Amino acid sequence: MKRIATFIVMLMTSSIGFAQSGSKIEFHQAENTIDYGKIYKHSDNGIREFTFTNTGNAPLTIMAIQSTASCTVTYKPSQPILPGKSDRIEIKYNMVPGPIRKTITVETNATNYEEGRVPLKIKGEVISN
Repeated sequence: MKRIATFIVMLMTSSIGFAQSGSKIEFHQAENTIDYGKIYKHSDNGIREFTFTNTGNAPLTIMAIQSTASCTVTYKPSQPILPGKSDRIEIKYNMVPGPIRKTITVETNATNYEEGRVPLKIKGEVISN
């Protein structure tokens, strides 16, 4: 009986440890959101960057980034990011006058997001000059 109990405890401990391993992505922006605030169309280029760190114990890969028609991804890492290292994703909003409420989906191999999909958000307001 003691052997079975010991085996079950070891099995549970190893499965918890296994679930915690892998790459993990942590963005430096609060709630994965960039707030443009109120900006003027002709005095801002619309470029912002999301910075992140791989806090896991395996290389982090950015496989794809899906953005809306009014956002363009101008830079994403092409090589895996090693554990403990940081990088960035740069986006450009097309500066359409009106409120900004957009979500960009980053597809990764990170274990700390469901299916590795990380939602990034931008918000604010573009004012015409």
